[in-house]
Amino acid sequence: MLHQTAQLYRESFAGLRREVWYLSLVLFINRTGAMVIPFLTVYLTSRRGFSLSDAGLIMSCFGLGSVLGSFVGGWITDRFGFYRVQQWTLVGSGLMFWMLGQQSSFWGMCLGIFALSAVTDAFRPANQAALAFYSHPKNRARAYGLLRLAVNLGFSMGPVLGGLIIAGLGYEWLFVVNGFSCLFAAVAYRLLLPPGRAEATISDQPERLVGPSAYRNRPFMLFVFFIMLGAVAFMQFFGSLPVYLKEQLGYTEGQIGLLIALNGALIVAIEMPLVHKMGQYFRSLPIIIFGYILLAIGFILLQGAAWMVIFGVAFIVFITFGEMLSMPFASTFTAATAPVSRRGQYMGLLSIGWAGAFIIAPTLGLRWAEAFGFSSLWRLAAGLALVASLGIYLVDRFSTFGTEFLGQDEPIAIKPPLPDGQLAPQEGVTHVSIIQ
Repeated sequence: MLHQTAQLYRESFAGLRREVWYLSLVLFINRTGAMVIPFLTVYLTSRRGFSLSDAGLIMSCFGLGSVLGSFVGGWITDRFGFYRVQQWTLVGSGLMFWMLGQQSSFWGMCLGIFALSAVTDAFRPANQAALAFYSHPKNRARAYGLLRLAVNLGFSMGPVLGGLIIAGLGYEWLFVVNGFSCLFAAVAYRLLLPPGRAEATISDQPERLVGPSAYRNRPFMLFVFFIMLGAVAFMQFFGSLPVYLKEQLGYTEGQIGLLIALNGALIVAIEMPLVHKMGQYFRSLPIIIFGYILLAIGFILLQGAAWMVIFGVAFIVFITFGEMLSMPFASTFTAATAPVSRRGQYMGLLSIGWAGAFIIAPTLGLRWAEAFGFSSLWRLAAGLALVASLGIYLVDRFSTFGTEFLGQDEPIAIKPPLPDGQLAPQEGVTHVSIIQ
């Protein structure tokens, strides 16, 4: 049994390129210092004295900036290459965290959060495009899984360190440390992945944008919309849950950090083997559907946390498994659907979907909780996750996305017939996807 488990872990990590490991290490460094976001709503309400509604509006500004950053990041990635975009957004993120720590007024926080998220989320499409470039199509789901493993390993450590810093030094030092972590990640990225000729080849040919635009790909647009609905539910984990634990259940910042860290610890221990096995036997879209169903079950269980701690732990388990199944396969599917020269645009649109959720989730969640109570909010989140799973099922059922082969997610872009009636070949393809 132990031998089989060890073999499964070896298979999960085998065959990934060195560059994928380096990208993951850079994100691990960055996320280990990411202490601000998990405590931001608590900081706004308990330290700055904002109401739940005002805190929700400020967090929605994070989503607005994220939409702008995701769009611009995807656009400039396709034109200038993923390397420079990642390098300078990491540097800019460090500076923006320091700036945000100096804000105290409502509008200052709104503008600071907007600017911060615009810079940090411009990094995301470039990073996703880089990973798609460096990974083999058959290993892509595992490559995204490794990236998320690094992110969550760092994220599991960040809240714990953040809770200790708050207790010992105060909230202000969270922003300082988070800024330094971004700059340190930028230095590590430059040293581990210096500019290469392969990346330059992409950025030197910006005019070769072939294949359907993401914004004219109607099935993919629907897919992103339902991903956004599921993300609205999931993001209550970051926006509303800390406030609920602090104000309704009386948890300390340290206890909140430990509970959130359980999410990261489970991902570190389980995600890579899980993604490896699921990717071998199932297509991406059914996996995402099942993941969102698990999110819904988790939020239903969370209603019992006021009576027994075990319900809160069960919530973490279910939402973590839902996250592990939905998020890496959403990125995998997007990378597979996108034409190679438009990956930045497709990844940018997927990031816009997540950013749109960040606009809606904080304001909807905290205002709903203020008006109807947190128990009602958890039922709403469960309903949104179920609607998202149903929507993706319908997209899968009535579009050509459903024709991919098991275990492989690279699309065949059907081109106009050649004179002899045959189809033009395309690199790295394994399933049919006819997209207008």
